[in-house]
Amino acid sequence: MTTTARERRFRTWTHHSERAATVVAAVWLAAYAWPVLDTTLPPAARTACLVTNLVTWALFGADYLVRLALAPHRGRFFVTHPLDLLLLLLPALQPLRLLRLVMVVRVLNKRAGARLRGRVGVYVGAATALVGFCAAVAVLQAERGAPGATITTFGEAAWWVATTITTVGYGDYSPVTATGRAVAVGLMLSGIALIGVVTGSLASWFLDEVRDTSGSAADATQADVAALAEEVRRLRAELAARPGDDAAPRHQG
Repeated sequence: MTTTARERRFRTWTHHSERAATVVAAVWLAAYAWPVLDTTLPPAARTACLVTNLVTWALFGADYLVRLALAPHRGRFFVTHPLDLLLLLLPALQPLRLLRLVMVVRVLNKRAGARLRGRVGVYVGAATALVGFCAAVAVLQAERGAPGATITTFGEAAWWVATTITTVGYGDYSPVTATGRAVAVGLMLSGIALIGVVTGSLASWFLDEVRDTSGSAADATQADVAALAEEVRRLRAELAARPGDDAAPRHQG
């Protein structure tokens, strides 16, 4: 297979698999969060959720292997996609797979320039909600039942997420397990990234506003200069058309 044909197949597969991955990730979210949030779930339902987790894990693994096989430069793909491989090999990081749900918003907002920036509020809000819910479920699963744990309900987990992702950090709730603290580190980084996205978007908006205002002023100035030049030409034409203007009166000495 030539490099061009491989690149074409890789782009086609990636385009379609991204959309399919959003559906698979949403199913995984339901199967993962349901047993954590509902402690009275019957054993049969818990088994169904476990099977769903395994099936979605296998689908993500198959997607990774296909993209690796179709990648024009497999070594580069392997190096530039370490998180995908890490999520497949380390079950302890499986809650982070919910970050794939951000792909839903990314696909819906895959626009360029001002169109994407115009929807940055929707994008950031949806991404924050998805990451926050993921972190709340993950930390609740890790902390509930642990000795000395302060996060034992979903409400407490959600409050902890809100204070952590906004970098407020009251400290009234904090994880005590290694998994919970790992989730906390990821959430802290997400909070920093969120602030960066909002700040960058606002700065970009202000720069565009200044650029548009300056451009409008420049266009108006050029239009005024053009109108003035046209008025001068018209006055010159009128003066030239008057009879006897070239014979100025002289006084006799």
